[in-house]
Amino acid sequence: MSEHEHKPKIGITIGDFNGVGPEIIIKAFTDNQMLQICTPVIYGSSKVLSFYRKLMNSAEFNYNTIRSSKEIIHKKVNVINCWDEEVKVEPGQASAVAGQYAFRALEQATNDLQQGVLDAMVTAPIDKNTIQSDSFRFPGHTEYLAEKFNVKDFVMILASGNLRVATVTGHIPVGKVSESLSTDKIIKKIQIVNDTLKRDFGVRKPRIAVLGLNPHAGDNGLLGKEEEQYIIPAIKQLADQKMTVFGPYAADGFFASQAYRKFDAVIAMYHDQGLIPFKTIAFNSGINFTGGLPVIRTSPDHGTAYDIAGKGIASEDSLREAIYVAIDLLRNRNIYNEVNANPLAFSKMGGDR
Repeated sequence: MSEHEHKPKIGITIGDFNGVGPEIIIKAFTDNQMLQICTPVIYGSSKVLSFYRKLMNSAEFNYNTIRSSKEIIHKKVNVINCWDEEVKVEPGQASAVAGQYAFRALEQATNDLQQGVLDAMVTAPIDKNTIQSDSFRFPGHTEYLAEKFNVKDFVMILASGNLRVATVTGHIPVGKVSESLSTDKIIKKIQIVNDTLKRDFGVRKPRIAVLGLNPHAGDNGLLGKEEEQYIIPAIKQLADQKMTVFGPYAADGFFASQAYRKFDAVIAMYHDQGLIPFKTIAFNSGINFTGGLPVIRTSPDHGTAYDIAGKGIASEDSLREAIYVAIDLLRNRNIYNEVNANPLAFSKMGGDR
């Protein structure tokens, strides 16, 4: 097997080109050592990347422009032009035009991922408002990809090393969180996380912590009933299924005491409950992963950052980490599939993790 046949082809969408996506892509692949671990395929526009390369004075960033995935060259940064027309790049400015082209890049990369051309996909940040159109009516990447891959049950997981935080509800208003909860929904999300920890993160016996919804995890019903109605019954049912699940924990004390270090994943009830502490702990190293998909998709854990776009100061650390993690997850999933295809051989190896 030749070297390039081992090396995963990672599709990278350019995201909103008025945000920091192009900059962090250029910064990440200015380091040629990245080509030792993957074959990057950037979906976007060579003209946009040329604009930012000049703006950032990054002449050392080199790439190979191609028309389709059939022309991918290994040991090079490949850029697929998803559009030919000239576009006005305005760093820091939200625009429907940038949203339109962000979707074109995402759509083409997703199609290649579906066809098996790519081994995994990493998505740079989009503007969830400007990308909206008749073709894209989703709260974000996660929901779009779930529909494209015909997946009903999925979960957003933020990860940094052994810290992994998942949410039961997604991008919805806080006022709708309580009515969106149910015992069945909580069970399903935790089951997906449990399976994902085994299949993609290589954790054989996951330990999962579940947060309460209300302050002090409801204080025995004094501060809210959701814990008693939905969360505790879900934990009990999962325990009956021999899953190692604990809680509900009060979110503030749980993170403040660093109790999360004792678990392989933490289940938050809603977006900010999980993501605020996660990003406080691991903003530069954190990545976003969509659990439950038949493919690997990761992203940086930050947005378009219009306020610093075009200034050359955006950190590429989270994007680079998203690429590293995508490669690790791909390897773990392949090992898991191989092991479960021949579990007898694995059982002779021993060990818990």
